Amino acid sequence: MRCELAARSRWFTGRFGSRSRLTSSFGFKEYQKMQQESCNSNKRGQPNYATDVRRLWTANTCLKIHFLGKTILWMKILCFPHNLMFNSLVRTYLTKAYPVLNGKLQPIHQHVFESNLQNSMIHSKRYLELMKRVQKGGGEKAILRHTQRNRKLLVRDRLRLLLDKGEILELSPFAGLGMPYGDIPAAGCLTGIGKVSGVWCVFIANDATVKGGTVYPVAVKKQLRAQDIAIQNRLPCIYLVDSGGAFLPLQADIFPDKNHGGRTFYNEAIMSATGIPQVAVVCGSCTAGGAYIPTMADETVMVDKIGTIFLAGPPLVKAATGEDSSPEDLGGATMHAKVSGCIDHFAATEEEAYKCARNIIATLNLELPPNMPTDFEEPLYAAEELNGLAPRDYAYTLDIKLVLSRLTDGSKFLEFKALFGTTLITGFAQIKGHLVGIVANNGELTHNASLKGSHFVQLCDQRNIPIIFLQNTRPNVTVTRTLSKAVAVTNQLKAQGSMIASVACATVPKITIVIGGCYGGESFAMCGRSFDPNFLFLWPNARIGLVSPNHCSEFLEIDGNIQDDAQLKTMKEMLEDETSAFHSTSRIWDDGVILPADTRTVIGQCLNIFKQEPRFHSHPERQVTLRI
Repeated sequence: MRCELAARSRWFTGRFGSRSRLTSSFGFKEYQKMQQESCNSNKRGQPNYATDVRRLWTANTCLKIHFLGKTILWMKILCFPHNLMFNSLVRTYLTKAYPVLNGKLQPIHQHVFESNLQNSMIHSKRYLELMKRVQKGGGEKAILRHTQRNRKLLVRDRLRLLLDKGEILELSPFAGLGMPYGDIPAAGCLTGIGKVSGVWCVFIANDATVKGGTVYPVAVKKQLRAQDIAIQNRLPCIYLVDSGGAFLPLQADIFPDKNHGGRTFYNEAIMSATGIPQVAVVCGSCTAGGAYIPTMADETVMVDKIGTIFLAGPPLVKAATGEDSSPEDLGGATMHAKVSGCIDHFAATEEEAYKCARNIIATLNLELPPNMPTDFEEPLYAAEELNGLAPRDYAYTLDIKLVLSRLTDGSKFLEFKALFGTTLITGFAQIKGHLVGIVANNGELTHNASLKGSHFVQLCDQRNIPIIFLQNTRPNVTVTRTLSKAVAVTNQLKAQGSMIASVACATVPKITIVIGGCYGGESFAMCGRSFDPNFLFLWPNARIGLVSPNHCSEFLEIDGNIQDDAQLKTMKEMLEDETSAFHSTSRIWDDGVILPADTRTVIGQCLNIFKQEPRFHSHPERQVTLRI
């Protein structure tokens, strides 16, 4: 049998080429016609033609089909080589038969829609203002000093030379704004995911125009989050190092704890042991603890004249020994290439360095998936209408299916348990051609809704289907004034605990989008940040907190801490500021704020990244790359 399958595989490859793929335009008209003529399922007594094409395609026992004139058992088709892509073709066809959502806005929605739209415009304006501010880096003076005196490229110009032209997913661009120790635009470093030589890679690039490249606590947190994403999604990691070391006045928040600066080097070792490639490009100062980054990477490129690696610079050498030395003699590219061996590639210019880094990624010998799907349908409704569906407040929430109809391919959605636990919507859909499971709040997370969510999450985990969580949890806490109410709330908490356990134990990729409120315990069941989703994004109108500012008085009353009006007003103002999406993203409680109209694009990028999952080496044992 194996020989027979191998022969058929060679026949197909020889006829269509080793990289051939079937397309929907090629297959289904021919397949349907052939099936109706040749199907013979006598075990079930079926006729020789099929009136239900979908049932015919999903039968997996005695069905035989003619494939380009060859009679092949259905069970053998799944054994064919990956370039046949038959299983994906069938799945794509089946999902196109999903029911279409009715996403039309009714006249009764007009008041809420317009109110939400006005609120979204305000937040979108702030989003654009902050984005423009972040892109300026450390300001005009710092940019001139960086480019003219130091003769270095700006960090975004460096990334343009490094990354392929195309989509880039930048992470936490507003990190570091409004911190207690001042504004640190983009936390002093750019992180994200982009393609290098066709491979999705995480990049961590210092911006030396911000505070001279000094590392602040928020910068450490941002770098650690980028490494976590690389580890969780098994993506190669590229470091563009141009850092002046830690900001000493805040060393207590940078150095001593588990998730402080030293964790960066621990992560580097773990990534190397698990076979995740790491490449460092030293394109500026690499001082103190930052010197470990290039020396622990798998391969390091260093730029002549502007790149340096040392624990202490010439001033400290002078103070300690009385000797005069130049940065180049102490830790320049020539010295490290010829004497110390700390670097692997010497680059005369920055352009040469990034070209070398691209070549290194090209030598990783990764087994990548075929091209991502491009023949998907667009939603039937405009993505811009999501601005009017982004709730300004929980009371202004419209049916979540209106949102889904503007995110899924062809506005199609196969709902799971449609009549049970209706305050939670669950089901299957395709986004940018990728099959996903969707879990979306449509009201309070009741007892039945929690059981439904737990069941659905386990199904997705069993079938290896990524899950998209659309989170908008209720902003207040439940008050129990009667025994019967207390019993009901207890049962509700037990069911929520079941869903929380299912979400925590699910091993499939998870993406959380907070489209409204992220409040209280219900946010845990909807895969909040503490439940480690692969990515978590916020809409600009989103709010994150234990309780909504408008319900803080109820929360205090339950705790027995009833305060006067002045104190309540102060607390409400504090919650208004601290629960906003921009406050959250500045502290990296998420992976960034995205505009509602960009949600489908961002989810599609994340799903493409999940599909990469390259195999780095065949040996399961841990192997750390150590330098001599």
